[in-house]
Amino acid sequence: QVQLVESGGGLVQAGGSLRLSCTVSGTIFSSVAMGWYRQTPGKQRELVASITSVGTTTYADSVKGRFTISRDNAKETLTLQMNNLKPEDTAVYYCNSPLRRYLWAWGQGTQVTVSS
Repeated sequence: QVQLVESGGGLVQAGGSLRLSCTVSGTIFSSVAMGWYRQTPGKQRELVASITSVGTTTYADSVKGRFTISRDNAKETLTLQMNNLKPEDTAVYYCNSPLRRYLWAWGQGTQVTVSS
């Protein structure tokens, strides 16, 4: 069974930075595209960044130039470096695979709060 564990969230002032991590177990991590999602109350979960198994990245327009997704296949870890954070980035952040998110159980997520 695949397990996803997110960490690294917190409270930060606007303009600050945070680094989120996601550890993945129970699958061949290196062969799976992965992504970071975020959700705020009353809204659908949205994909903010993704990375293929070979390292090709894509970003939502709202975070392009500020967020960087990366992966360490040896450590089976996904990372999201978030710089120049804005209050609208406040959300619970989750990791999952864009192609398997309906099969894999979501983790508990990690709360990111950006104060103005």
